[in-house]
Amino acid sequence: MAKVLAGLMLGLVLAVAQPKLSAAAGLVANVSISSQTMTVTHRGQVKYRWKVSTARKGKVTPTGSWKAKWLSRDHRSSRYDNAPMPYAIFYSGNYAIHGTNQVSRLGRPASAGCVRLNTRNAAILFRLAQKEGLRNMRVVVRR
Repeated sequence: MAKVLAGLMLGLVLAVAQPKLSAAAGLVANVSISSQTMTVTHRGQVKYRWKVSTARKGKVTPTGSWKAKWLSRDHRSSRYDNAPMPYAIFYSGNYAIHGTNQVSRLGRPASAGCVRLNTRNAAILFRLAQKEGLRNMRVVVRR
């Protein structure tokens, strides 16, 4: 019994002593639908806070947490009249974070469901995603 307890205690000490790599590593795009903002955390440090536009009335931006799936630098929407989606980071089916030329609408719901942001900011996030690798990027969307 003493050996079992000693082994459990050693495991607990090692677990506590290990750095939390997942909290300090990678790239997270945290989107708040209620505030229409994105907070970008890179390797555990908040790097950017940007205005975004999520789904307008009658449309949906799904909430949840996903790994980024694929990137498309000069994407065009096959669903919405070939609309430009520069620096697109797809995270769930047809949903993506991407740049927009409708910057006057940022900070309020205006999209068909994607997360739109200023194209300059989308380019920054896109380059960070390329640098970190898609498996090290998370997109989190909350109400």
